[in-house]
Amino acid sequence: MDRLQPSACQYVAEVLPPEELPMLAAHALVDGRDSPALRELAGLPRRSDETEIRELYVQALGELGVPLPDEETAGRRLLVSLAVGLTNAELSPKEVVDRLSMTVAACTPEETQFLSIAADYSEWMSADELPGWENSLRTAAHSLTVSTDLGSGIGVPRSRVTD
Repeated sequence: MDRLQPSACQYVAEVLPPEELPMLAAHALVDGRDSPALRELAGLPRRSDETEIRELYVQALGELGVPLPDEETAGRRLLVSLAVGLTNAELSPKEVVDRLSMTVAACTPEETQFLSIAADYSEWMSADELPGWENSLRTAAHSLTVSTDLGSGIGVPRSRVTD
């Protein structure tokens, strides 16, 4: 399994914290990917300097020929991955909201609808409003997954909110 391509999108969409990159690099080595910067990154502790971690990650991707997508593409792929996660019952509607990034931009009507409905969530929604919002988000997620040509290749990002 190639973890680096999906991680590049997550990195650009700002849903992949720098402290996770050394372990990601270690897994990539185990998966058969190898480069000097990847080995160096895999050897760093999680609490290393974030700038050093980021620089090594970007260098490793370059050495391995894994391109960093532009922000728009990364954000759109994040939207699709969240829609796929919701459609496949891997994520709850609340988890989708928690995992959205500020860098997400919508370009298609389906992306705009999904993002708009997700943005309507409020922790102060009444018990009567919540089921309707969840159903609307699931419907928008399904519409997005069947209409996109982006694929779900970035994987489902983990929550940035710590318990």
